[in-house]
Amino acid sequence: TLILNTVLATLVTIVHGNLFTLKITLTAIPFTLIGLPLAIFLGFRNNTAYDRYWEARKLWGELVLRSRSLSRQCQSFIAMAHPVAGQTREDDVRVRMVHRAIAFVHALRLQLRAEKDDALLQRWILPAEFARIRSTTNPADALMLAMGQDLGECVRSGQISPCLAAPIDQTISALTAAGASCERIKHTPIPFSYTLLLHRTAYMYCFLLPFGLVDTTGFMTPFVVAIVAYTFFGLDALGDEIEEPFGLETNDLPLDTLCRSIEISLLESLGETDLPAPLQPVNFQLT
Repeated sequence: TLILNTVLATLVTIVHGNLFTLKITLTAIPFTLIGLPLAIFLGFRNNTAYDRYWEARKLWGELVLRSRSLSRQCQSFIAMAHPVAGQTREDDVRVRMVHRAIAFVHALRLQLRAEKDDALLQRWILPAEFARIRSTTNPADALMLAMGQDLGECVRSGQISPCLAAPIDQTISALTAAGASCERIKHTPIPFSYTLLLHRTAYMYCFLLPFGLVDTTGFMTPFVVAIVAYTFFGLDALGDEIEEPFGLETNDLPLDTLCRSIEISLLESLGETDLPAPLQPVNFQLT
């Protein structure tokens, strides 16, 4: 688009604003009047898009924090006869809950990106539980429901006192709230009509600009138009780039890396030594 705009500005400069026998006369005044509000609205849209991006990043930071807290609380508050190390999910509710937290962040990532990976989820939860959640419309929420059921069973069996179960339940609720907030961002985009209006106004402004500058800037018109168009088109594209933070584009959040970080932290808290390696950038980009 920028190249096309520059080529048009060059043609307008060559013919000096003449269209066949008709001289198109425009002054810089209309562009001044339109340019200021256009820049303001582009800035407002970009701020809105960045707010969505930054809120999404804070929510995933909250998921990292709460997941680590859940592992610590489960291992500190739930009383069992044997230590955590070396136990399987079937034998130890603490391990089961920590592994389920790993499954939760992966399930949330898959939902936000409209992806599916049954093998990944099956790795972290019991077969019976996997068969149950795979048929639900919201696996992440179903995992948190199972987490609450396990905690309630621990209270009823006397493995944890109700007063110590309360902070674990608060952590589970915070994980659920962070996941629901991510879903809100995902399913509430910036109104399309607002974005479309800015797109069309920016294009119209930049493509008509050569006719308003050619009489005053002369042969420098293509250079001036290219700079202005680069700025407006760049601001317009910037909002599009960060508007949806959960995708797989270059500037989207690296959800794979964040999930792997949580996975490593929680497995390490269980005493595991065979840990997955942190994800490395591919072409200077984390996914």
